[in-house]
Parts: sequence; structure tokens; C-alpha cells
Amino acid sequence: MKAYLSRRYHFSASHRLHSDAFDERRNREVYGKCNNPHGHGHNYTVQVTFSGQVDPVAGMVCNLGDLDAFAKKNLLDRFDQTNLNTLACFANRVSTTENLSIEAHRIFAGFPMARLERVHVEETSNNSFDYAGGTTPGAGAL
Repeated sequence: MKAYLSRRYHFSASHRLHSDAFDERRNREVYGKCNNPHGHGHNYTVQVTFSGQVDPVAGMVCNLGDLDAFAKKNLLDRFDQTNLNTLACFANRVSTTENLSIEAHRIFAGFPMARLERVHVEETSNNSFDYAGGTTPGAGAL
């Protein structure tokens, strides 16, 4: 019997939206106040959804303690109270929440005890982003 499990994690981080492919004027046009040289911060919520067979003995898709330990080591310890722009995963990518969603998916795809279905990241009460894997989107024309 297949079931789905969703779990939420919270962390605070700062970033500056800026692309080296744009000049200063174009960066301000594209990213607006999010291009502030001093950056800005968010309280992010990352929701991961896994699927798997319900263990007939434990009655769970996976052990939540195992998932929480994985999230702490691989997501929270790495991203909480951090400037995202300083992380290696954003060395060649703009630290947008779309790219954060892709990175969170890459991280949680490594959890071995259930199949990752999707990642949902809330940046603000108005902005949220989903990524379910597959082909990483290419650069769009802005």
C-alpha cells in the first residue's frame, strides 16, 4: 500500500539576487529591491513530500526521526542563519527561491528510505515555489 508523507522544515537565511550576466542597471531592473548590495532575509519553509509502501509492522512510510536527522544534517545545518550567496551551490547560480527549490530537491533525493515526490518552498506568504525533479530549467529571456 503506497502512501504519501509531507514534512515541513524552517530556516532563516539571507541572499542578494544578482546575476553576473547583467550589468548593474539590468540587475536593478530585473531584481528590484532584492538586488540591494546588503542583501535581505527570509524565513523559509521547505516542505518535502515522499512516497513509499507503508511498512506493515511500523505502519509508516519512513521513520520521521530518520528524516528529521537527514534534514538537520543536510539542509538546516547548511542553510540556517546563512547568506545563501556564500554557499557553493549558488556559486554559479542566482540564489532565487526557484534555485533553492532545485537544490533542496537534490538534497532530499538522497534520502534513502522513501521516494522523493516534490519540494515546496515558501519564501513569503505571497511567494512559494515547487520542484518535482526532472530537467533543470534553462536560462529564460528576461
